[in-house]
Amino acid sequence: MVRGKSAERMSMNRPDVVEALPRMAVDPPAVPASCRGRLVERARWQWRPADGGDPAAYAEQFLAEHGLHLHNLARPARHHHRHGVCGAALYVSAAAAALLTGGAPGAPNPADLPEVAVVVYGHTEAAPTRPDPPTSWWRGAWTESWSPRQHAEAVTAIREAIGRGEVYQVNLVGHASAPHTGDPIPALARLGRLPGARYGGVLTGPGWAIGCASPETLVEVHGGTLTTRPIKGTRPATTAGRVDLLTSAKERAEHIMIVDLERNDLARVARTGSVRVDELFAVRRWCDLWQAESTVRAEVADGLGLADLLRAVCPGGSVTGAPKLAALDHIAALEPVGRGAAMGALGWIGPDHIDLGLTIRTAAVDATAVHVWAGGGITWDSDPAAEVAEAAAKTAPVRAALRRPPDATAG
Repeated sequence: MVRGKSAERMSMNRPDVVEALPRMAVDPPAVPASCRGRLVERARWQWRPADGGDPAAYAEQFLAEHGLHLHNLARPARHHHRHGVCGAALYVSAAAAALLTGGAPGAPNPADLPEVAVVVYGHTEAAPTRPDPPTSWWRGAWTESWSPRQHAEAVTAIREAIGRGEVYQVNLVGHASAPHTGDPIPALARLGRLPGARYGGVLTGPGWAIGCASPETLVEVHGGTLTTRPIKGTRPATTAGRVDLLTSAKERAEHIMIVDLERNDLARVARTGSVRVDELFAVRRWCDLWQAESTVRAEVADGLGLADLLRAVCPGGSVTGAPKLAALDHIAALEPVGRGAAMGALGWIGPDHIDLGLTIRTAAVDATAVHVWAGGGITWDSDPAAEVAEAAAKTAPVRAALRRPPDATAG
C-alpha cells in the first residue's frame, strides 16, 4: 500500500473538522458526462510533505490498487468498472507541483488542506437523492496578502531580474482570505458554474474543499495524444479589448514564451518529433475577460506513466514563467503567502484518459477561512500598475461567486 494519509474512507480522520463542511452532491472538474451527478466515493489518499516520499509515484500506485492502471499511457487500459470504480479525481497543489519538478515550493500553504489528494469514485445507476437543504453560510471581509504597492514593487523586482538576465518571464500571484462559518459548498459550486469554466467543479475532503472555474488545460491524454492549452494574455471582454489583445506585441511575446516552454515540457514525455502547435494565440472568453490560448499536442512516448507525466508538466508554465526553475526561485522569494490549491492541477483520471486543469480561478476553503489567488505573467515590458489591475480583474468574478448570501449583515 502507498504511504501517506491513506485509507479506504477518510471520514474517520479529524472528525471534529469533517463536520465543518457538510456533504452535498458535487462533482470534481472534468467528470465524464456519463458519471456527472452520480459519483460515489470509494477510496481516498492524501499527502502532505511531512509524509515524505514521492507523491507522484504514490498516486500512481494508489490508483493501480483500485483498478486504474496508468503505468503506460501509450497503451491505455480498456474501460471497465473494477469494484464499481469508474475513475478518480486528482488534485496537486502548487507547492507539490514545484517539488515534483525539483523547484522551490514557496511560502507555506495558507489553507489547511493536503498538497496532493486522489479520490476514487464509482457511480450509481441513477442520480443520488439530494441531501437536506444546506445550512446557511456567512463569509466575512477579504484580507489581502499584499497591498497594491507591494504587488507593484514585486513586479519591479521581476523586471530588474529580467534585466540582469536571470529570467525571461515570471508569474506573480497574490492571495486573499476571508473568515467563514457554515456550509461553503453551494458557493463553491456556484464558482464552478462561471461562464468559460472548462474545469468547473468542486472537490471536497475532511475539513476542506476546493472550487474551480479554470478555463485552462494543464494536460489531457486521450487516444495516445498529449494536449496542453496554455493561456497567457488578458483584456476586458469588449470589442476594443479584443482588438487590443490581438495587436499587443507585449502579450504575444509573453504568450509565445510560454508556448515554447510547454512544447519543451511535452517533448520530455512525447514520441520524438511529434510535438506540434495546432493553434496559436486564439482569443476566447472567460466571464468578462478575453484570454489568449494556444493548443500544443504530441504523441505519448512508449512506457510513459502518470508519475513521469506529472513530473514533466507540473507546475504549468503559464503560472511559473521561463526558465521554470529560475522563475520558481523568484516566486518563492517574492510571494509572501503560498499558492495553496491555486496554480496546481485538478481534474479527472479515467481508465483510458486523463484530463487535468490548471487551477487558476480557484478557491479553497478550510474550517475557518476562504482563500483565493490571482496574478499574471511579468515581462520586461510589464507596467506595474497594469499588472495589479489585471490581477484584480481576474479575481473579481471569483470573489463575486463567493459572495455572502443577500441576507448576510456583516463582513
